[in-house]
Amino acid sequence: MTAKKEQFSRYDSADYLKTEEDIAAYLEACSEENDPALMAAALGAVARARNMSQLARETGLTREGLYKALSADGNPSLATAMKVAKALGYQLRLVPIAH
Repeated sequence: MTAKKEQFSRYDSADYLKTEEDIAAYLEACSEENDPALMAAALGAVARARNMSQLARETGLTREGLYKALSADGNPSLATAMKVAKALGYQLRLVPIAH
């Protein structure tokens, strides 16, 4: 008897970002980790949940460039992250760390 191989679908956070409240909570939680790669991936998930093509038009960047920069392996420049955040209706802010 051969074992049945399980198949899993690809997980994408963008599939669960249905409302503006979902998006805001997701971005806030990711920003608390203080991990640049996670934050880039979070911006990418929000971009996919919204509309990557529209975001590309608003930022003046290519859709392919955005996918690459906002992936878990991406390393977007600060300028790119700020453009993306602004186009999504957010701003990057520096806040004091609570001790």
